[in-house]
Amino acid sequence: MRILALSICAAACTSSDPSNARGDYAVMLTNRDNGCNFMNWTAGTNSNATVTLTQDANDITANVTGLGGFALDLVLGGHAYTGKINGGDLDLNLLGVRSNTSGNCTYTFNSEIRAVIDGDILTGQINYTSATNGNPDCSAITGCRSFQDFNGTRPPL
Repeated sequence: MRILALSICAAACTSSDPSNARGDYAVMLTNRDNGCNFMNWTAGTNSNATVTLTQDANDITANVTGLGGFALDLVLGGHAYTGKINGGDLDLNLLGVRSNTSGNCTYTFNSEIRAVIDGDILTGQINYTSATNGNPDCSAITGCRSFQDFNGTRPPL
């Protein structure tokens, strides 16, 4: 009986109602490490993007628009991230579909957003990693990681 009570308490204590993250955000990105050697990427350079978050309970979608969305389309083949929100923590993914080749290496890039929302402020990091066919020609990008820090705001609801 105690184990059942502890299990119920543990489940209740770890679950968290999702924050309301819906809205349009003006986001400033800062390029950091460029482990995947993206062209025209300079660490410390800033850029701006617009992002619309839609939410259905714990399911969340981030649609990147404007030039940021265009850049994601070029590199990844898409600009809409999907994922979950738990309390104020967001974890979203965009699996790349734009195929690239280098010798016998075929690869795409995937991206993950890990963020926190606090009121009308959204902060976090965007990670870009390679997904390869495992050919030895992929050695230059296997396991690579580039990332950007970001912060964004939305008008008060």
